[in-house]
Amino acid sequence: MSDITALEAMDDPDLFGAEFTGQTWDRWRAFLAVLQAQPIPEGMEELVRECTGRSDLPVQSFRRAALICGRRAGKSRILALLGTSLACLRDYRDVLSAGEVATVGIIAADRKQARSIFRYVRGLIASVPAIEAEVSKETNESIEMERRRVVIEIGTASFRATRGYTYAAVLCDETAFWRDDSGANPDEEILRALRPGLATIPGSMLLLASSPYAKRGSLWKTYRQNFGVEGATTLVWKVGTAVMNPSIDPAEIAQAYEEDPEAASAEYGGEFRTDIASFISPEVVQACTIPGRFEVPFIRTNLYRAFCDPSGGSSDSFTLAIAHDEGDITVLDCVREIKAPFSPDAATKEIADTIKSYGLKSVTGDRYGGEWPRERFRAHGIQYVLSEKDRSGLYLEALPKLNAGKVELLDIKLIERQFCGLERRTARSGKDSVDHAPGSHDDLVNSIAGVLSQKAKPRMPSFAGYKSQRPHKSWSMVL
Repeated sequence: MSDITALEAMDDPDLFGAEFTGQTWDRWRAFLAVLQAQPIPEGMEELVRECTGRSDLPVQSFRRAALICGRRAGKSRILALLGTSLACLRDYRDVLSAGEVATVGIIAADRKQARSIFRYVRGLIASVPAIEAEVSKETNESIEMERRRVVIEIGTASFRATRGYTYAAVLCDETAFWRDDSGANPDEEILRALRPGLATIPGSMLLLASSPYAKRGSLWKTYRQNFGVEGATTLVWKVGTAVMNPSIDPAEIAQAYEEDPEAASAEYGGEFRTDIASFISPEVVQACTIPGRFEVPFIRTNLYRAFCDPSGGSSDSFTLAIAHDEGDITVLDCVREIKAPFSPDAATKEIADTIKSYGLKSVTGDRYGGEWPRERFRAHGIQYVLSEKDRSGLYLEALPKLNAGKVELLDIKLIERQFCGLERRTARSGKDSVDHAPGSHDDLVNSIAGVLSQKAKPRMPSFAGYKSQRPHKSWSMVL
Protein backbone atom coordinates (compact mmCIF):
# COMPACT_ATOMS: atom_id res chain seq x y z
CA MET A 1 0.00 0.00 0.00
CA SER A 2 1.08 3.56 -0.63
CA ASP A 3 2.69 5.38 2.26
CA ILE A 4 1.28 8.77 1.27
CA THR A 5 -0.62 10.08 4.28
CA ALA A 6 -3.34 12.71 4.36
CA LEU A 7 -0.88 15.21 5.87
CA GLU A 8 1.61 14.61 3.06
CA ALA A 9 -1.16 14.90 0.45
CA MET A 10 -2.32 18.14 2.10
CA ASP A 11 1.12 19.67 1.57
CA ASP A 12 1.88 18.18 -1.86
CA PRO A 13 1.21 20.70 -4.67
CA ASP A 14 0.72 17.79 -7.09
CA LEU A 15 -2.03 16.37 -4.90
CA PHE A 16 -4.28 18.49 -2.64
CA GLY A 17 -1.86 21.23 -1.62
CA ALA A 18 -3.64 23.93 -3.60
CA GLU A 19 -6.82 23.37 -1.57
CA PHE A 20 -5.18 23.92 1.82
CA THR A 21 -3.00 27.00 1.52
CA GLY A 22 -2.45 29.63 4.20
CA GLN A 23 -1.98 29.54 7.95
CA THR A 24 -5.67 28.79 8.53
CA TRP A 25 -4.89 25.09 8.06
CA ASP A 26 -1.76 24.96 10.25
CA ARG A 27 -3.70 23.79 13.31
CA TRP A 28 -5.34 21.05 11.29
CA ARG A 29 -1.89 19.92 10.21
CA ALA A 30 -1.15 19.38 13.89
CA PHE A 31 -4.27 17.24 14.22
CA LEU A 32 -3.32 15.11 11.21
CA ALA A 33 0.21 14.71 12.55
CA VAL A 34 -1.12 13.35 15.85
CA LEU A 35 -3.71 11.16 14.12
CA GLN A 36 -1.17 9.55 11.81
CA ALA A 37 1.80 9.53 14.24
CA GLN A 38 3.93 12.01 12.30
CA PRO A 39 6.17 14.76 13.64
CA ILE A 40 4.13 17.57 15.15
CA PRO A 41 4.70 20.91 13.38
CA GLU A 42 6.99 23.27 15.25
CA GLY A 43 5.24 25.41 17.83
CA MET A 44 2.08 23.26 17.92
CA GLU A 45 2.89 21.14 20.98
CA GLU A 46 0.82 23.30 23.35
CA LEU A 47 -2.14 23.20 20.95
CA VAL A 48 -1.95 19.41 20.88
CA ARG A 49 -2.00 19.23 24.68
CA GLU A 50 -4.94 21.64 24.82
CA CYS A 51 -7.00 19.81 22.20
CA THR A 52 -6.31 16.25 23.39
CA GLY A 53 -5.84 16.82 27.12
CA ARG A 54 -2.80 14.54 26.84
CA SER A 55 0.91 15.05 27.32
CA ASP A 56 2.02 11.78 25.73
CA LEU A 57 2.76 11.80 22.01
CA PRO A 58 1.48 8.70 20.20
CA VAL A 59 4.01 6.46 18.48
CA GLN A 60 1.49 4.83 16.12
CA SER A 61 -1.45 6.14 14.14
CA PHE A 62 -4.99 6.06 15.49
CA ARG A 63 -7.75 4.06 13.83
CA ARG A 64 -10.50 5.78 15.81
CA ALA A 65 -10.88 9.51 16.32
CA ALA A 66 -13.50 12.03 17.39
CA LEU A 67 -13.35 15.65 16.25
CA ILE A 68 -15.46 17.64 18.72
CA CYS A 69 -15.26 21.12 17.26
CA GLY A 70 -17.34 24.24 16.99
CA ARG A 71 -19.15 25.03 13.75
CA ARG A 72 -17.14 26.39 10.81
CA ALA A 73 -13.93 25.02 12.30
CA GLY A 74 -13.14 23.11 9.10
CA LYS A 75 -13.80 19.57 10.32
CA SER A 76 -15.92 18.56 7.30
CA ARG A 77 -13.14 19.45 4.88
CA ILE A 78 -10.62 17.53 6.98
CA LEU A 79 -12.90 14.49 6.96
CA ALA A 80 -13.13 14.81 3.18
CA LEU A 81 -9.32 15.02 2.91
CA LEU A 82 -8.88 11.91 5.05
CA GLY A 83 -11.56 9.99 3.17
CA THR A 84 -10.18 10.94 -0.24
CA SER A 85 -6.62 10.07 0.78
CA LEU A 86 -7.66 6.68 2.14
CA ALA A 87 -9.67 5.95 -1.00
CA CYS A 88 -7.23 7.18 -3.63
CA LEU A 89 -3.73 6.92 -2.17
CA ARG A 90 -3.81 3.36 -0.83
CA ASP A 91 -4.08 0.01 -2.58
CA TYR A 92 -6.47 -2.46 -0.94
CA ARG A 93 -6.51 -5.18 -3.60
CA ASP A 94 -4.20 -7.50 -1.70
CA VAL A 95 -6.60 -7.67 1.30
CA LEU A 96 -9.88 -7.95 -0.63
CA SER A 97 -11.56 -11.19 -1.65
CA ALA A 98 -12.81 -11.79 -5.18
CA GLY A 99 -15.68 -9.41 -5.92
CA GLU A 100 -15.15 -7.44 -2.70
CA VAL A 101 -14.66 -3.68 -2.73
CA ALA A 102 -13.29 -1.27 -0.13
CA THR A 103 -15.86 1.37 0.80
CA VAL A 104 -15.29 4.83 2.17
CA GLY A 105 -18.66 5.57 3.77
CA ILE A 106 -19.94 9.08 4.41
CA ILE A 107 -22.71 8.91 7.00
CA ALA A 108 -24.86 11.72 8.31
CA ALA A 109 -28.33 12.16 9.75
CA ASP A 110 -29.74 12.31 6.23
CA ARG A 111 -28.46 12.14 2.66
CA LYS A 112 -28.73 15.89 2.13
CA GLN A 113 -26.34 16.53 5.01
CA ALA A 114 -23.96 13.78 3.87
CA ARG A 115 -23.64 15.45 0.46
CA SER A 116 -21.73 18.31 2.09
CA ILE A 117 -18.67 16.10 2.72
CA PHE A 118 -19.30 14.21 -0.53
CA ARG A 119 -19.02 17.48 -2.50
CA TYR A 120 -15.69 18.24 -0.82
CA VAL A 121 -14.48 14.74 -1.75
CA ARG A 122 -15.63 15.23 -5.32
CA GLY A 123 -13.80 18.56 -5.50
CA LEU A 124 -10.54 17.05 -4.21
CA ILE A 125 -10.70 14.22 -6.75
CA ALA A 126 -11.41 16.66 -9.59
CA SER A 127 -8.42 18.80 -8.59
CA VAL A 128 -5.95 16.00 -9.43
CA PRO A 129 -6.24 14.81 -13.07
CA ALA A 130 -4.43 11.53 -12.36
CA ILE A 131 -6.95 10.64 -9.64
CA GLU A 132 -9.89 11.90 -11.69
CA ALA A 133 -8.87 9.50 -14.45
CA GLU A 134 -9.31 6.60 -12.01
CA VAL A 135 -13.06 7.25 -11.66
CA SER A 136 -15.02 4.62 -13.57
CA LYS A 137 -18.56 5.51 -12.50
CA GLU A 138 -20.16 8.40 -10.67
CA THR A 139 -23.63 9.24 -9.37
CA ASN A 140 -25.00 11.88 -7.00
CA GLU A 141 -24.22 9.58 -4.08
CA SER A 142 -21.24 7.43 -5.08
CA ILE A 143 -17.89 7.45 -6.84
CA GLU A 144 -16.45 4.15 -8.07
CA MET A 145 -12.86 3.37 -8.96
CA GLU A 146 -13.12 -0.05 -10.51
CA ARG A 147 -9.41 -0.65 -11.05
CA ARG A 148 -8.67 0.21 -7.42
CA ARG A 149 -11.78 -1.68 -6.24
CA VAL A 150 -12.81 1.31 -4.13
CA VAL A 151 -16.19 3.00 -3.71
CA ILE A 152 -16.88 6.31 -1.96
CA GLU A 153 -20.54 6.26 -0.97
CA ILE A 154 -23.11 8.31 0.92
CA GLY A 155 -25.12 6.58 3.63
CA THR A 156 -27.59 7.55 6.31
CA ALA A 157 -27.63 7.07 10.06
CA SER A 158 -29.19 3.60 10.18
CA PHE A 159 -27.76 0.54 11.90
CA ARG A 160 -29.51 -1.65 9.30
CA ALA A 161 -28.28 0.19 6.20
CA THR A 162 -24.63 0.23 7.31
CA ARG A 163 -24.25 -3.54 7.64
CA GLY A 164 -22.59 -5.80 5.06
CA TYR A 165 -19.86 -3.42 3.87
CA THR A 166 -16.09 -3.73 3.94
CA TYR A 167 -14.91 -0.30 5.03
CA ALA A 168 -11.59 1.40 4.42
CA ALA A 169 -12.98 4.36 6.32
CA VAL A 170 -16.24 5.68 7.70
CA LEU A 171 -16.70 9.43 7.98
CA CYS A 172 -19.47 10.18 10.47
CA ASP A 173 -20.74 13.75 10.32
CA GLU A 174 -22.57 15.54 13.19
CA THR A 175 -22.97 12.37 15.24
CA ALA A 176 -24.34 14.27 18.24
CA PHE A 177 -27.48 14.92 16.18
CA TRP A 178 -28.11 11.46 14.74
CA ARG A 179 -31.74 10.54 15.33
CA ASP A 180 -34.29 8.38 13.60
CA ASP A 181 -37.88 9.33 12.79
CA SER A 182 -39.09 8.12 16.15
CA GLY A 183 -36.88 10.53 18.10
CA ALA A 184 -34.37 8.01 19.40
CA ASN A 185 -30.67 8.62 19.19
CA PRO A 186 -29.35 5.53 17.34
CA ASP A 187 -25.65 6.47 17.26
CA GLU A 188 -24.43 3.67 19.52
CA GLU A 189 -26.27 1.00 17.52
CA ILE A 190 -24.93 2.40 14.24
CA LEU A 191 -21.33 2.51 15.43
CA ARG A 192 -21.69 -1.01 16.80
CA ALA A 193 -22.93 -2.16 13.37
CA LEU A 194 -20.04 -0.41 11.59
CA ARG A 195 -17.15 -1.94 13.54
CA PRO A 196 -17.21 -5.43 11.97
CA GLY A 197 -17.03 -3.81 8.52
CA LEU A 198 -13.84 -2.01 9.55
CA ALA A 199 -12.11 -5.15 10.81
CA THR A 200 -11.08 -6.58 7.41
CA ILE A 201 -8.81 -3.80 6.18
CA PRO A 202 -5.63 -2.96 8.13
CA GLY A 203 -5.43 0.72 8.95
CA SER A 204 -9.14 1.37 8.35
CA MET A 205 -10.47 4.44 10.17
CA LEU A 206 -13.66 5.36 12.00
CA LEU A 207 -13.85 9.14 12.23
CA LEU A 208 -16.54 10.99 14.17
CA ALA A 209 -16.96 14.72 13.67
CA SER A 210 -19.56 16.89 15.33
CA SER A 211 -20.34 20.02 17.19
CA PRO A 212 -21.09 18.91 20.77
CA TYR A 213 -24.61 18.85 22.14
CA ALA A 214 -26.05 17.22 25.27
CA LYS A 215 -24.01 15.06 27.62
CA ARG A 216 -25.24 11.74 26.28
CA GLY A 217 -24.74 9.38 23.35
CA SER A 218 -21.60 8.00 21.73
CA LEU A 219 -19.86 11.33 21.22
CA TRP A 220 -20.14 12.22 24.92
CA LYS A 221 -19.13 8.70 25.95
CA THR A 222 -16.11 8.75 23.62
CA TYR A 223 -15.04 12.11 25.03
CA ARG A 224 -15.49 11.04 28.65
CA GLN A 225 -13.58 7.77 28.20
CA ASN A 226 -10.68 9.03 26.07
CA PHE A 227 -10.07 12.77 26.42
CA GLY A 228 -7.02 13.41 28.55
CA VAL A 229 -6.40 9.68 29.03
CA GLU A 230 -2.75 8.79 28.48
CA GLY A 231 -2.41 5.78 26.22
CA ALA A 232 -6.03 5.85 24.99
CA THR A 233 -6.37 4.22 21.57
CA THR A 234 -9.09 6.63 20.43
CA LEU A 235 -7.98 10.18 19.68
CA VAL A 236 -10.32 12.92 20.91
CA TRP A 237 -9.67 16.39 19.53
CA LYS A 238 -11.92 18.90 21.32
CA VAL A 239 -11.63 22.58 20.52
CA GLY A 240 -13.56 25.77 19.74
CA THR A 241 -14.11 27.26 16.31
CA ALA A 242 -11.79 30.26 16.60
CA VAL A 243 -8.81 28.12 17.59
CA MET A 244 -9.00 25.92 14.49
CA ASN A 245 -10.26 28.63 12.15
CA PRO A 246 -8.73 31.98 13.13
CA SER A 247 -10.15 33.56 9.97
CA ILE A 248 -13.73 33.46 11.29
CA ASP A 249 -15.29 36.82 12.15
CA PRO A 250 -15.03 37.23 15.97
CA ALA A 251 -18.02 39.58 15.93
CA GLU A 252 -20.24 36.73 14.74
CA ILE A 253 -19.17 34.56 17.65
CA ALA A 254 -19.52 37.42 20.13
CA GLN A 255 -23.08 38.07 18.96
CA ALA A 256 -23.97 34.38 19.34
CA TYR A 257 -22.70 34.39 22.94
CA GLU A 258 -24.69 37.53 23.68
CA GLU A 259 -27.91 36.04 22.34
CA ASP A 260 -27.62 32.58 23.95
CA PRO A 261 -24.45 31.74 25.92
CA GLU A 262 -25.29 28.06 26.41
CA ALA A 263 -26.01 27.44 22.73
CA ALA A 264 -22.98 29.44 21.62
CA SER A 265 -20.65 27.54 23.93
CA ALA A 266 -21.63 24.37 22.04
CA GLU A 267 -21.91 25.86 18.57
CA TYR A 268 -18.65 27.82 18.68
CA GLY A 269 -16.91 26.95 21.95
CA GLY A 270 -16.84 23.19 21.47
CA GLU A 271 -18.39 22.60 24.92
CA PHE A 272 -21.09 20.10 25.75
CA ARG A 273 -24.27 21.79 26.91
CA THR A 274 -25.03 21.81 30.62
CA ASP A 275 -28.59 23.09 30.28
CA ILE A 276 -29.89 20.00 28.45
CA ALA A 277 -30.53 16.60 30.02
CA SER A 278 -32.50 13.50 29.18
CA PHE A 279 -36.07 13.82 30.40
CA ILE A 280 -36.63 10.19 31.36
CA SER A 281 -34.47 7.09 31.43
CA PRO A 282 -35.14 3.93 29.39
CA GLU A 283 -35.29 1.95 32.64
CA VAL A 284 -38.26 3.98 33.91
CA VAL A 285 -40.20 3.55 30.66
CA GLN A 286 -39.41 -0.17 30.50
CA ALA A 287 -40.56 -0.64 34.10
CA CYS A 288 -43.95 0.88 33.18
CA THR A 289 -44.35 -1.20 30.01
CA ILE A 290 -46.55 -4.32 30.12
CA PRO A 291 -44.85 -6.93 27.88
CA GLY A 292 -47.03 -8.29 25.11
CA ARG A 293 -49.82 -5.75 25.65
CA PHE A 294 -50.47 -3.74 22.51
CA GLU A 295 -54.05 -2.58 23.11
CA VAL A 296 -56.73 -3.01 25.78
CA PRO A 297 -60.28 -3.50 24.47
CA PHE A 298 -63.21 -1.36 25.58
CA ILE A 299 -64.86 -2.37 28.86
CA ARG A 300 -68.17 -0.69 29.60
CA THR A 301 -67.48 -0.19 33.31
CA ASN A 302 -64.24 1.78 32.80
CA LEU A 303 -64.10 5.57 32.81
CA TYR A 304 -62.05 6.51 29.74
CA ARG A 305 -60.47 9.75 28.64
CA ALA A 306 -58.71 10.73 25.42
CA PHE A 307 -56.06 13.18 24.28
CA CYS A 308 -54.98 13.89 20.72
CA ASP A 309 -52.22 15.82 18.97
CA PRO A 310 -53.68 16.94 15.63
CA SER A 311 -51.64 17.73 12.53
CA GLY A 312 -52.23 19.38 9.20
CA GLY A 313 -51.04 16.29 7.34
CA SER A 314 -47.85 17.53 5.70
CA SER A 315 -45.08 16.63 8.17
CA ASP A 316 -46.12 15.64 11.70
CA SER A 317 -48.24 12.65 12.67
CA PHE A 318 -51.83 12.89 13.92
CA THR A 319 -51.91 10.93 17.19
CA LEU A 320 -54.39 9.78 19.84
CA ALA A 321 -54.11 8.18 23.29
CA ILE A 322 -56.93 6.71 25.40
CA ALA A 323 -56.55 5.69 29.05
CA HIS A 324 -58.45 4.88 32.23
CA ASP A 325 -57.60 4.63 35.93
CA GLU A 326 -57.57 1.54 38.11
CA GLY A 327 -57.08 2.84 41.62
CA ASP A 328 -53.95 5.03 41.52
CA ILE A 329 -52.67 3.33 38.33
CA THR A 330 -53.32 4.88 34.93
CA VAL A 331 -53.71 2.25 32.22
CA LEU A 332 -52.93 3.23 28.64
CA ASP A 333 -55.56 1.40 26.58
CA CYS A 334 -55.12 2.53 23.01
CA VAL A 335 -52.86 4.68 20.84
CA ARG A 336 -53.18 5.67 17.20
CA GLU A 337 -50.68 7.35 14.90
CA ILE A 338 -51.53 8.48 11.39
CA LYS A 339 -48.29 9.36 9.65
CA ALA A 340 -47.98 12.21 7.19
CA PRO A 341 -48.90 12.80 4.46
CA PHE A 342 -52.64 12.35 4.96
CA SER A 343 -55.96 14.08 4.46
CA PRO A 344 -56.73 16.04 7.66
CA ASP A 345 -60.48 15.40 7.35
CA ALA A 346 -60.06 11.65 6.76
CA ALA A 347 -57.61 11.44 9.66
CA THR A 348 -59.99 13.33 11.96
CA LYS A 349 -62.81 10.93 11.08
CA GLU A 350 -60.58 7.90 11.79
CA ILE A 351 -59.51 9.34 15.15
CA ALA A 352 -63.11 10.29 16.00
CA ASP A 353 -64.31 6.76 15.23
CA THR A 354 -61.69 5.34 17.62
CA ILE A 355 -62.74 7.78 20.33
CA LYS A 356 -66.39 6.72 19.92
CA SER A 357 -65.42 3.05 20.10
CA TYR A 358 -64.40 3.66 23.73
CA GLY A 359 -67.74 5.26 24.55
CA LEU A 360 -66.39 8.82 24.54
CA LYS A 361 -67.94 11.95 23.09
CA SER A 362 -65.04 14.34 23.71
CA VAL A 363 -61.29 14.56 23.35
CA THR A 364 -58.74 17.00 24.76
CA GLY A 365 -56.03 18.48 22.55
CA ASP A 366 -53.67 21.41 22.20
CA ARG A 367 -54.32 24.74 20.54
CA TYR A 368 -52.82 23.69 17.22
CA GLY A 369 -54.64 24.93 14.11
CA GLY A 370 -56.99 27.40 15.75
CA GLU A 371 -60.64 26.54 15.08
CA TRP A 372 -60.26 23.77 12.51
CA PRO A 373 -59.70 20.81 14.92
CA ARG A 374 -62.78 21.82 16.92
CA GLU A 375 -64.86 22.32 13.78
CA ARG A 376 -63.80 19.04 12.14
CA PHE A 377 -64.23 16.94 15.30
CA ARG A 378 -67.62 18.57 15.85
CA ALA A 379 -68.61 17.50 12.33
CA HIS A 380 -67.83 13.90 13.34
CA GLY A 381 -69.75 14.04 16.61
CA ILE A 382 -66.85 14.69 18.99
CA GLN A 383 -66.32 17.74 21.20
CA TYR A 384 -62.71 19.04 21.07
CA VAL A 385 -61.63 20.54 24.41
CA LEU A 386 -58.55 22.74 24.58
CA SER A 387 -55.83 21.59 26.97
CA GLU A 388 -55.02 23.98 29.79
CA LYS A 389 -51.32 23.03 29.60
CA ASP A 390 -48.83 23.25 26.76
CA ARG A 391 -46.82 20.22 25.70
CA SER A 392 -43.96 20.97 28.10
CA GLY A 393 -46.39 21.26 31.00
CA LEU A 394 -47.98 17.92 30.09
CA TYR A 395 -44.62 16.16 30.15
CA LEU A 396 -43.62 17.68 33.48
CA GLU A 397 -46.95 16.67 35.05
CA ALA A 398 -46.78 13.10 33.67
CA LEU A 399 -43.19 12.52 34.86
CA PRO A 400 -43.91 11.86 38.57
CA LYS A 401 -46.46 9.17 37.68
CA LEU A 402 -43.98 7.49 35.35
CA ASN A 403 -41.15 7.66 37.88
CA ALA A 404 -43.44 6.22 40.57
CA GLY A 405 -44.43 3.32 38.29
CA LYS A 406 -48.10 4.33 38.45
CA VAL A 407 -48.58 3.95 34.71
CA GLU A 408 -49.12 0.87 32.54
CA LEU A 409 -47.80 1.55 29.05
CA LEU A 410 -48.39 -0.48 25.91
CA ASP A 411 -45.56 -2.62 24.55
CA ILE A 412 -44.90 -0.43 21.52
CA LYS A 413 -41.23 0.42 20.89
CA LEU A 414 -42.07 3.81 19.44
CA ILE A 415 -43.38 4.87 22.86
CA GLU A 416 -40.09 4.08 24.57
CA ARG A 417 -37.97 5.67 21.82
CA GLN A 418 -39.95 8.90 21.78
CA PHE A 419 -40.05 9.22 25.57
CA CYS A 420 -36.30 8.61 25.80
CA GLY A 421 -35.66 11.11 23.02
CA LEU A 422 -37.18 13.98 25.00
CA GLU A 423 -34.93 16.68 26.40
CA ARG A 424 -35.29 18.73 29.56
CA ARG A 425 -33.89 22.24 29.25
CA THR A 426 -33.22 24.69 32.02
CA ALA A 427 -33.47 28.33 30.99
CA ARG A 428 -31.37 31.08 32.52
CA SER A 429 -34.43 32.01 34.58
CA GLY A 430 -34.32 28.53 36.14
CA LYS A 431 -37.56 27.40 34.49
CA ASP A 432 -37.59 23.89 33.01
CA SER A 433 -39.11 22.99 29.68
CA VAL A 434 -39.39 19.68 27.84
CA ASP A 435 -39.44 19.08 24.10
CA HIS A 436 -38.12 16.70 21.48
CA ALA A 437 -34.53 17.05 20.32
CA PRO A 438 -33.69 18.75 17.01
CA GLY A 439 -34.66 16.60 14.06
CA SER A 440 -36.80 14.18 16.06
CA HIS A 441 -40.50 13.77 16.83
CA ASP A 442 -42.70 13.38 19.90
CA ASP A 443 -46.18 13.28 18.37
CA LEU A 444 -47.24 9.98 19.95
CA VAL A 445 -45.87 10.56 23.46
CA ASN A 446 -47.32 14.06 23.46
CA SER A 447 -50.78 12.49 23.32
CA ILE A 448 -49.78 9.91 25.93
CA ALA A 449 -48.46 12.56 28.32
CA GLY A 450 -51.68 14.50 27.77
CA VAL A 451 -53.91 11.57 28.71
CA LEU A 452 -51.71 10.66 31.70
CA SER A 453 -51.98 14.23 32.99
CA GLN A 454 -55.78 14.37 32.74
CA LYS A 455 -57.98 13.79 35.72
CA ALA A 456 -60.64 11.12 35.42
CA LYS A 457 -64.10 12.63 35.02
CA PRO A 458 -66.84 11.30 37.32
CA ARG A 459 -69.44 9.16 35.63
CA MET A 460 -72.73 10.93 35.06
CA PRO A 461 -75.75 9.08 36.46
CA SER A 462 -77.64 7.07 33.90
CA PHE A 463 -81.34 7.86 33.36
CA ALA A 464 -81.99 4.85 31.17
CA GLY A 465 -85.34 3.30 32.10
CA TYR A 466 -86.21 6.13 34.52
CA LYS A 467 -89.93 7.04 34.42
CA SER A 468 -90.60 10.73 34.56
CA GLN A 469 -92.59 11.96 37.58
CA ARG A 470 -93.56 15.27 36.03
CA PRO A 471 -97.19 16.23 36.83
CA HIS A 472 -99.79 15.35 34.24
CA LYS A 473 -100.98 18.24 32.14
CA SER A 474 -104.35 18.16 33.88
CA TRP A 475 -102.60 18.51 37.24
CA SER A 476 -100.90 21.65 35.99
CA MET A 477 -104.24 23.11 35.09
CA VAL A 478 -105.55 22.41 38.60
CA LEU A 479 -102.48 24.02 40.14
